[in-house]
Amino acid sequence: MTTNDSGSAPKPPAKDPWDLPDVSGLTVGVLGGTGPQGRGLAYRFARAGQKVVIGSRAADRAEAAAAELGHGVEGADNAECARRSDIVIVAVPWDGHAKTLESLREELAGKLVVDCVNPLGFDKKGAFALKPEEGSAAEQAAVLLPGSRVTAAFHHLSAVLLQDETIEEIDTDVMVLGEARADTDTVQALAARIPGMRGVFAGRLRNAHQVESLVANLISVNRRYKAHAGLRTTDV
Repeated sequence: MTTNDSGSAPKPPAKDPWDLPDVSGLTVGVLGGTGPQGRGLAYRFARAGQKVVIGSRAADRAEAAAAELGHGVEGADNAECARRSDIVIVAVPWDGHAKTLESLREELAGKLVVDCVNPLGFDKKGAFALKPEEGSAAEQAAVLLPGSRVTAAFHHLSAVLLQDETIEEIDTDVMVLGEARADTDTVQALAARIPGMRGVFAGRLRNAHQVESLVANLISVNRRYKAHAGLRTTDV
């Protein structure tokens, strides 16, 4: 007797991992949007046609940065940025990471949060990775934002390349981590909005420390070869 003969339904075909949702109608907020990484991401998403709001502690500073970026980017204080956005990218400095998220717990409740913060230290030998008590910046965000859906992505991008208006495509992959596949699919789709970029699922948040730490290695690569190195995964 076959499985079907016994009355069990056949297994559905496996979902194509590259079958990603349409995110073009979502508003992207960037906390820390006046810093180099935040500005670069905001510029690239807006240039791709995404609605973008950048946040700062001071609304006037965010508004001035938004005016410089153009492409319909809007500026607001961090709380207003979080409220108005469907997806919120956290691009604040590591030393302000916890304090910023704690202050926005209510505004970020129910939101898809994408943490791209890299905990790094610097000394005479160069950059080195720090390990937060929670394990990673992304895991710290998940602890501080229990009402949010926290993912991790966009760690290995050059702010210089992101902000360079003469560059049409950003040739790199983005490692995306999270607990819910629907959320990581959304972030992968968001990464793919930027020409040349691809989002690749890279595991759960417990693996975020390795991804965040790799930035220290890329900094060493860039200094040695005077480059703006990114990552590409092969065979996927």
